Amino acid sequence: RRSWYRHQLYAPGFYTGYGVKTLPMIREAIEERRFSDVPDAVVAVSGVLNTLADRIDELHRTAQ
Repeated sequence: RRSWYRHQLYAPGFYTGYGVKTLPMIREAIEERRFSDVPDAVVAVSGVLNTLADRIDELHRTAQ
């Protein structure tokens, strides 16, 4: 719901001002009882984590 904020691992809470929420897309969907949004949120966040893991693996291979 905050298209301008791209970070998927942590973000200011929608209602908490500067208070940090981890995995905000998933957490806020659950907290706000928008359970139908949870599967899409999990897919989106897992995609980000998989991309990060692939990049780390790539960097590790090139460093050897």
